[in-house]
Amino acid sequence: MMEELAKIPWAVIAPLIVVQLVLMIVALIDLRRIHTTNGPKILWVLIILFANLLGPILYFIIGRKQS
Repeated sequence: MMEELAKIPWAVIAPLIVVQLVLMIVALIDLRRIHTTNGPKILWVLIILFANLLGPILYFIIGRKQS
């Protein structure tokens, strides 16, 4: 198991993990603050949490109602 972990290119993967976590946190904070969305909020929470990097991006593009 440790040998497999040593083969992973962490210099490439670590920044993607950080970007994913930052986008997820920002999207969840924005979802909490905004009053109306395109669709139910609980659905957007699930999409943000379980759709990895694509979920928060979809929320910012599709989920927010433009005022």
